[in-house]
Amino acid sequence: MMILFLITAFVAIAASILAITRTNAVHALLNLIVSFIAIAIILFLLGAPFIAALEVVVYAGAIMVLFIFVIMMLNVGAETEEKKSKWLSPKIWIGPAILSLVLFLELTYVVLSESEILLQSSQITPKEVGISLFTQYILGIELVAIMLMAGIIGAYHISRVKRKVKHRFLKEE
Repeated sequence: MMILFLITAFVAIAASILAITRTNAVHALLNLIVSFIAIAIILFLLGAPFIAALEVVVYAGAIMVLFIFVIMMLNVGAETEEKKSKWLSPKIWIGPAILSLVLFLELTYVVLSESEILLQSSQITPKEVGISLFTQYILGIELVAIMLMAGIIGAYHISRVKRKVKHRFLKEE
């Protein structure tokens, strides 16, 4: 069981390093998704399946869709069209695919195994998560919400095209 934890931790660290070092935002997002899934598996191994499911749904799902939307919104036009064809090359997808395969095989083993795999005997219930989020961690939750909103507003202002507005009577015909 400890070996499963160590393999998943290695995959999470490798994917995080790849996410940080990539210069292309789409490649960084692929590696970040793999890192989030690895962290979810670690949480599952530690006895928190509900938080692991939240990790996948909230981070690997919703937040990544938001990031991809921001990247699409920041698309600068014709000069990125030639880059898009490079994104589909196999050498770009090999790293995240191998790390995802390792995680898939490990998760398959954990689910199909009949022995007790979890490192912790007690499980965290959704009620306990809700109580802790809305009592002792409410300030952190509100700060994260404000930061996400600031990021969205900043991305909008960066991507906005500024046009010179002319009065309708001053237009050249």
